Amino acid sequence: MKIGEKMFKDLFKKFAITLFLIASFAGKTYSAELSFFTIGTGGTAYTYYPVGGMIANAISKPPGSRECGKGGSCGVDGLIASAVSSRGSVDNVNAIISGLRNSGFAQSDVAYWAYTGTGTMEGKEPAKDLRTIAALFEEHIHLVTLKKSKIKSVKDLKGKKVSLDEPGSGTYVDALLILEANGLSEKDVQAEALKGNAATDALRNGKVDAIFVVAGYPTGALVELASSVSIKLIPIDGAGAKKLTDKHGFFSQSSIPEGTYEGVKSTSTVAVGAQWFTSAKEDDDLIYNITKALWNSESRKLMDVGHSKGKTITPDTALAGVGVPLHPGAERFYKEAGLIK
Repeated sequence: MKIGEKMFKDLFKKFAITLFLIASFAGKTYSAELSFFTIGTGGTAYTYYPVGGMIANAISKPPGSRECGKGGSCGVDGLIASAVSSRGSVDNVNAIISGLRNSGFAQSDVAYWAYTGTGTMEGKEPAKDLRTIAALFEEHIHLVTLKKSKIKSVKDLKGKKVSLDEPGSGTYVDALLILEANGLSEKDVQAEALKGNAATDALRNGKVDAIFVVAGYPTGALVELASSVSIKLIPIDGAGAKKLTDKHGFFSQSSIPEGTYEGVKSTSTVAVGAQWFTSAKEDDDLIYNITKALWNSESRKLMDVGHSKGKTITPDTALAGVGVPLHPGAERFYKEAGLIK
């Protein structure tokens, strides 16, 4: 081997070792600065998932991000938040309590029943460590069928093939309550457990007669369905809705406006709040900073354009209909902001 070649190989070896040491050191420093925070959402075709992604983006601020006010993130220093697809409300509550996820979205009724061990969760151990970060937006119960269908009311579902969504979802819980309020039960319909695009595809192809969807409108799967086939929304109103809202205070009478879905008229239905929950075991300072990041001016800009429901997610409604105690970190922020005394 020539001297020049030997010197070159020795120098290259030293250079490679130096790069390795630098990379190793940098890796340790980088990982030490990072923390990860998961947000359980719902099916990718519905509202929870895109809203979760928007919020995850708002609160994240990896090392190296530009400072707030300079076009950079106003999130939590060193935090990388991620939206995780899930089966929905019940699944998210269980995942929070078990420690599988740091946080998650759930319907206000499902969360309250889980926290207290009442309602549909009666007989189960209360989820006493469940805590609220914020109320987010209103979710409407969509009962969808093809426009040519003879189904005109909830009672007309008797004997029909109906997707109630998957057990573990808030939709499934609410669908059963709506059937009950109208004198029906799961046994009175041919129940299917379909979610998202699987449900809309089944309706489009005549595999089911109707589907229940609980989501903030407009929800992507139904927008797509309405653009490809004529659909209608079945009203959830009258004596059945009154019985439901009287018995379960989390429900309120509401409507889905005309034009929300192509060719669909304004439809009276019931709604429930979508809220963001975490565990009492999560660090107080972390949740304080996450809550603060959720409501800063840069996050406001992001939510105003990030999703059609984003504009309705505001500090003014952050405590609306909250039935599960606030996490101490979130409570500290709301006190500082003057939203609670």
